[in-house]
Amino acid sequence: MMAIEDDEVPKVEESGGGEVDPPLESAPPPDPLSEMRGERDRYREQMLRTAADFDNFRKRMRKEIEEQRLRGREEMLREMLPVFDNFERALAHGSGGDAVAVVEGLLMVHKLLADTLQRLGVAAIEETGVPFDPAIHDALQQEPTSEAAPGMVLRVVTKGYRAGDRLVRPASVVVAAALPGAEPPRPPTDTSPTGGNGA
Repeated sequence: MMAIEDDEVPKVEESGGGEVDPPLESAPPPDPLSEMRGERDRYREQMLRTAADFDNFRKRMRKEIEEQRLRGREEMLREMLPVFDNFERALAHGSGGDAVAVVEGLLMVHKLLADTLQRLGVAAIEETGVPFDPAIHDALQQEPTSEAAPGMVLRVVTKGYRAGDRLVRPASVVVAAALPGAEPPRPPTDTSPTGGNGA
């Protein structure tokens, strides 16, 4: 029997501390239900945050609108107070029995009030002899007359007012009507050589 020398014995290499690494295990697959719950929670949190932001925005806008309304009222009152002051002065002067002074004081107050309304962008609707317009006129009655064509504003009983493009109050007017038995007005005839054809 032949002796085996140490050099001929195959050697097993040892790793680390002589322990063999266990085989790697694959990670468990993700749970779809858990992922959906997490996504749901994220969307819910985002929705609650958006709702809170919108509520804060709405409160801020409401406060700004109220402040703007109060500021507009203060500006209007600031413009009107001198009118009130002059009116009180006119009444104080009128207590002495001087009718001329009272009339002069009232005329001053009227002019100041008209100027103030003009500065505020308020314009009166008081024209007569214009066609009745239901957008700015309120017809109180119709009056048969030969002084104006039917449908025209004959008299303004109460002035109307505009503030810019907005109607504050329509003018109360009397509208002209045709006299009983009068012929209805005829449309104007065209006496141009073209006969009104435009040709």
